[in-house]
Amino acid sequence: MLTPGPDHPITITPATTRWRAKYGDHVIADTGDALILKEAEYPAVVYFPRADVSMDFFSRTDRTTHCPYKGDAAYYTILMDGRFAENAVWTYEQPFPAMEQIRGRLAFYPDKVEVYQVDGAVVDPTHVHTVIDEVVLHTDSGAGASQRDHWPPNVESPAPEER
Repeated sequence: MLTPGPDHPITITPATTRWRAKYGDHVIADTGDALILKEAEYPAVVYFPRADVSMDFFSRTDRTTHCPYKGDAAYYTILMDGRFAENAVWTYEQPFPAMEQIRGRLAFYPDKVEVYQVDGAVVDPTHVHTVIDEVVLHTDSGAGASQRDHWPPNVESPAPEER
């Protein structure tokens, strides 16, 4: 086990905005509680809480890897709409003590899953995921209520019949 330091820095910071992961045409993760891990010269990695990821489409694989700084990683394959992304997701279920913050969180390979930042307060109309963003913001947040006010009805209910 190696400890991050000046020769191999690793920082973990809470994200300041909402993050999503999209596979195909589906948002498979949406969180306001992401962690951003920056390790040495590698690109930053977004770690999602497992509770904010749609695990229904994931299958655990036999693949494992070892990082001398973080510990042993386990992997998942995504199977959705007849497509699959083998070992596209990883997690550190028992990371080394210095990496405890990422315990049980999930990260995605960016060449297999699109991970993107979203302003949770305002949906950017020029963003390529505008329709998805709108739908997600008007669905149940998990707390039993929509994250935004409901859309106005686009049809009228029939008038009650007179007896």
